Amino acid sequence: MGVRTPDAARAAFDRVATRPAWAACGLVVALSVASALAGVAPRPALRYLPLAASVVVLGLPHGAVDYLVPARLGDRSLPTSMALVGAVYLLLGGAYAALWLVAPGPAAAFFIAMTWFHWGQGDVHALVAFVGADHLRPRPLRAATLFVRGGLPMFVPLLAFPGRYREVVAAWIELFGSDLTATWLFAPTTRLVGGGTFLAVTVATLLAGRLVADDRRGWRIDAGETALLWTLFLTVPPLAAVGVYFCVWHSLRHVLRVVAADGTTAVRAGLGRFAREAAPLTVLALVLLVGFGAVVPASPSTPAELSGLYLVFIAVLTLPHVAVVTWMDRREGVW
Repeated sequence: MGVRTPDAARAAFDRVATRPAWAACGLVVALSVASALAGVAPRPALRYLPLAASVVVLGLPHGAVDYLVPARLGDRSLPTSMALVGAVYLLLGGAYAALWLVAPGPAAAFFIAMTWFHWGQGDVHALVAFVGADHLRPRPLRAATLFVRGGLPMFVPLLAFPGRYREVVAAWIELFGSDLTATWLFAPTTRLVGGGTFLAVTVATLLAGRLVADDRRGWRIDAGETALLWTLFLTVPPLAAVGVYFCVWHSLRHVLRVVAADGTTAVRAGLGRFAREAAPLTVLALVLLVGFGAVVPASPSTPAELSGLYLVFIAVLTLPHVAVVTWMDRREGVW
């Protein structure tokens, strides 16, 4: 692992990302379990609240400074950096948007697979660069950890909430006048076999890491986070759990990564700078979201339909964002 992160950045990550993320996820789990035990069903609108917040709180903005990344990590000038990233977004995002229009089923499957990879990718970087988890030195363990961490938000909700998971995916596809046909994915046998396999891979990955760890602190953090995320996605309805995770876990970690990319150690100032730099393209993305809603065959109006539209739009932006982050991983020596 060739990542070199200043001690100040690691301390800031612990203070600004790790503790708030653990606290937020733990609180959501506690509230969900308490409401279930009390037999009180939260209002349906509350399920959409974290996802709605992500429009302006970290979620959508976290990729809005991708245009600066090549300039900060490479030897590119700012105009070249902006042109390169702009071209990546135009080509990849445009192609993926077209796929949604002509083949929404395959586009939805690709969205799940891509997000599985990307969210695992983000957690591996955080463990390597900020936590200093030396048990991830072997590349196969990094790959297995990516698979596990990405699968926690993308697969575990299917095990606990198959009906709601199906509703979410169906909402994406129905925006384009199609129906969800892959009913086998939600069958009890599929979930039983898939869940057992995924749990076995999770345990095996952590045990393998424990065997090779020199500094057990990094391994303990990895194991603790994995257990927390398993609990979150098993107990909290999918949209609420994913919305919380997207804001306070994945997006916040990426923001701190970008802040640290230019050597900034004053985290508060760096976060303020990030907010200013992300604001213009966040506003542009919101304008494009409205335009995207105007061109989809359906006319979304209900909360479920609007959340589906937002998630599909996020998918279109995620593909070029993944390309940028993958370049960052290579440039920073994560792999």
